[in-house]
Amino acid sequence: MTSSAERRGWLSVVSVALGSFVLVLSEFLPIGLLPAIATDLDVPIGTAGLMVVATGLVGAVAAPVVTVATSQLDRRVVLVALTVLLVVADGLAAIAPTFGLLLVARMLLGVGIGGFWAIGAGIAGRLVKPSATIRATSFITAGVSVATVVSLPLGAFVSSLGSWRLGFVIGGVLGLVALVLQLAMLPSIPAVQRVRFGTLGALLRVPRARVGLIAAAFVFAAQFAAYTYVAPFLQQLVGVGPDTVTLALLVFGVAGIVGNFAAGYTLNRSVLGTIGASKFVLAAAVVALPLLAHSVAGVFALLVVWGLVWGALPLGMQTWMSTASPGGSETGLALFVTTIQLAIAAGSVLGGLAVSTVGIAGDFWLSAAIAVVGAVVLVGLGLRRSSAVPQVAAAEVVDPTPTASTPVA
Repeated sequence: MTSSAERRGWLSVVSVALGSFVLVLSEFLPIGLLPAIATDLDVPIGTAGLMVVATGLVGAVAAPVVTVATSQLDRRVVLVALTVLLVVADGLAAIAPTFGLLLVARMLLGVGIGGFWAIGAGIAGRLVKPSATIRATSFITAGVSVATVVSLPLGAFVSSLGSWRLGFVIGGVLGLVALVLQLAMLPSIPAVQRVRFGTLGALLRVPRARVGLIAAAFVFAAQFAAYTYVAPFLQQLVGVGPDTVTLALLVFGVAGIVGNFAAGYTLNRSVLGTIGASKFVLAAAVVALPLLAHSVAGVFALLVVWGLVWGALPLGMQTWMSTASPGGSETGLALFVTTIQLAIAAGSVLGGLAVSTVGIAGDFWLSAAIAVVGAVVLVGLGLRRSSAVPQVAAAEVVDPTPTASTPVA
């Protein structure tokens, strides 16, 4: 690959990364806007919350459906179309006169999120040289961490201006920027093979893929069982004010970004080691948080540790699933996206039940237990299956030229 081709490849990666950032930002931004939306559209706050749940559930269904329906299309065309859908969804949400229309807009966004992550998250190997695949993928998945950091402060800022619609306008404008970059930078990326629903079902019979999906379900459920209630933990158990809570979430998010890029290097050494160690450390940090609630400095230190390992886990699990799929990375990532969306919902529900029955500290300990079970499953079964599929350091290793069509095993 020539230096100019390398530069263009990395610019293509940036365009996809921006798309992932805007999608996640658009998904999480309304969480801070729910009270304003409920008041303006005259619906109960609980009903307004459906716009967040609906996006995730539609994304879970859309990931395999979009993968199958578009498997024979040029991936550039599909990614651009999904980014267009993002812009339309945010634009429709910004002008929605009723909650019903706003919910439709959020469901459209769910289609974009599910489809984009199933396809875009594994596209890095088609854009850069094989040895840089994981590093390029870390740029794309960094969009999740960055958007998580930005969404809460931005939501608070938008809410203070008095117009929740501005949040969706910002998402739509950023989506347009991503769209222009993708049109300008993405090369033609021919489809590798046709994917059928039977192909997705066959993946469940691959032991390494089953291990990856189970481990991913545990880690995402554990993460969101605790993280959903980190703000109440800081306010009620640690006893800090809103400004400190915002700072703590910012610290967590920045640590997540650092962890994401650090994992781009550690995964080249050991996929299983990186994921397994991260899960155990996540569990230890979450267990220790209630025990150190009397120390603000101690809590902040643990949030840094938690953020670092959480930043590594999505990229690590994605890499595991990409290398576990004999049908190519998109097959594995479609089921991966569905699994994590459902796990996020399950984790939030379990966390809510734990908080209401045994308190926030009990919820954090439940989260840690779920993470430990997931780590044991991954390490125990992963070691047994490691000889079946080599832990190659690539999410999808193929010839990155526009004419590439054959993945390397």
